[in-house]
Amino acid sequence: MSTPPTRSSRTPPKSEILGNNAPDGRIVFSEKFACPVSGFTISEIEPRLFSFNAPQGACPACDGLGEKLLFDEDLVVPNHMLSIKKGAVVPWAKSNPPSPYYMQVLGSLAREFKFDIETPWSDLPPEVQSTILHGSKGKPVTLTFIDGKKKYDVSKPFEGVIGNLNRRMLQTDSAWMREELSKYQSAAPCEVCGGARLKPEALAVKIAMKDISYATHLSVVDALQFFTDMPQHLGDQQNAIAERILKEIVERLGFLNNVGLDYLNLDRTSGTLSGGESQRIRLASQIGSGLSGVLYVLDEPSIGLHQRDNDMLLKTLRRLRDLGNTVLVVEHDEDAIRTADYIIDMGPGAGVRGGQVVAQGTLKQILKSKGSITADYLNGTREVPVPTTRRKGNGKKLTVHNAVANNLRGVTASLPLGTFTCITGVSGSGKSSFTIDTLYAAAARELNGARIVQGKHDKITGLQYLDKVIDIDQSPIGRTPRSNPATYTGSFTQIRDWFAGLPESQARGYKPGRFSFNVKGGRCEACQGDGVLKIEMHFLPDVYVTCDVCHGARYNRETLEVKFKGHSIADVLDMTVEDAAEFFKAVPRSATRWRCWSRSASATSRSASRRRRSRAAKRNASSSPRNSRAAPPATRSTSSTNPPPVSTSRTCGNCWKSSTRWSSKATRSS
Repeated sequence: MSTPPTRSSRTPPKSEILGNNAPDGRIVFSEKFACPVSGFTISEIEPRLFSFNAPQGACPACDGLGEKLLFDEDLVVPNHMLSIKKGAVVPWAKSNPPSPYYMQVLGSLAREFKFDIETPWSDLPPEVQSTILHGSKGKPVTLTFIDGKKKYDVSKPFEGVIGNLNRRMLQTDSAWMREELSKYQSAAPCEVCGGARLKPEALAVKIAMKDISYATHLSVVDALQFFTDMPQHLGDQQNAIAERILKEIVERLGFLNNVGLDYLNLDRTSGTLSGGESQRIRLASQIGSGLSGVLYVLDEPSIGLHQRDNDMLLKTLRRLRDLGNTVLVVEHDEDAIRTADYIIDMGPGAGVRGGQVVAQGTLKQILKSKGSITADYLNGTREVPVPTTRRKGNGKKLTVHNAVANNLRGVTASLPLGTFTCITGVSGSGKSSFTIDTLYAAAARELNGARIVQGKHDKITGLQYLDKVIDIDQSPIGRTPRSNPATYTGSFTQIRDWFAGLPESQARGYKPGRFSFNVKGGRCEACQGDGVLKIEMHFLPDVYVTCDVCHGARYNRETLEVKFKGHSIADVLDMTVEDAAEFFKAVPRSATRWRCWSRSASATSRSASRRRRSRAAKRNASSSPRNSRAAPPATRSTSSTNPPPVSTSRTCGNCWKSSTRWSSKATRSS
């Protein structure tokens, strides 16, 4: 808290202290924290006053968020090269064709302010752009409307496109409309607190002439220096009070600094943190707790961490161990493996080829292991080959000019096209700000018509050489919770078409939709195609149990009776990628996709575990023998008395109908 003001050498007049009506010789004192001049009053200072999660300290305008969702001009008009007639104002031109009402409003504005709706947005005068977006500011505008054969004029102030969106957002009760309008909003700092999240009363309390928001805006390394130097700005009495508090703050900031998070700002929102950063923050908090006798399990903490910071992470793990704890790390990093006291190597392969302990022991014992692939790379027997030649590309390049997003300082960089380009650097150096926030966002707006906020930059040249941009990140795949690798890659569509073309499906009139677990008809309605049932535990986390009707198969009994080579569509979904590639090798349209997927995914998409085999056995045992032509469950060995329904040498993916007719004959003859 700031030091109390000292008495000035100039004695103020009594009227300044007591007011004009105060009697002479009387001094008035107040028990409240108030300023006698401005009348500013503050309640008793307590910790919750400085918390933006408590009503006592949160900014009343933004509820402690520090930002508000406002309609963004760049999202309302994302492409400045388009004209109004061609849809520059996206919210008013989204329908095809555009709404006659909005187009008549814009046409009336064009006549009123003397501009052409076919002129590109970038060529319109700034005052015209401001009028279209923010309205006429109370000035009446004559709007002409044509309703069939009737034409009439209305003179009233124009609210503007953004004003129209704000009004619709406040008045609508439709969740769909709110979601649609939110696409044109972006976060902006709160105009009351300026992003500080706190009330003015909390920001009025200062230490060394700095409020609490100043300290939280600093990075970890700058905040560490700020609090380390704090005793120099305090008096003897204040240092006696702050000594233990400053010691605790410096230690906790030191933990964050030691795990390689020196570049993070203290007020960084948790939603913007990567998985590795979140894990290291939890790790630093555990070190600060000082617990012992605890088992800590970390899943690849070095993800996204530069090798410069990896050493600090390993030192932190060793310190956690030295406190008397057990540290278990799942890791591929060579330095982490060599630092570990004990190593367990799993393998020897992936998926069904794994699940065994190949080697275990100290580093010396692992290096002597003969069947360990990890040991081969540690010994240098195997290595990742360095290419002898580098691809030069197609001679074209993509250049970002003067990028200043986040911590970028006027970066201008060129990326050669037609090459494999790696953008690297120490953690927090601006790689994601340059690549994702600036380059991808600008390219997606230009090429894909996306409505996302781009990082500040002057321009990007070379986009004319590209036709689209695709961002492959770590977000969940698919649009629904039921999505899986088969549906996301499009393989499941071909599988459903194949099952719909089988003789049993044609006899029953089943279409491809019958084999979808997202629609009614073929799915199990007890679990609605999820395979599991959610049990709400009220005050405890929800529990998911296997559906007792379909036993996790997702489909009803009639759908599961349609089988190909003795396997239902649920059995196909339980296969690994490698098994599916072998199972559909006679179907050219599917075989190529499965083989490519098998090579890229290492056949580990879904493992054929004992639990799934037992579940399939329960389904086969509980299914009724209504389908006389359904083949029994397939086995590894094929005997002469039970030939497969379809011959792999005669199946053709391009004429699968004739193949299924032949398979029907083969089934009847067998």
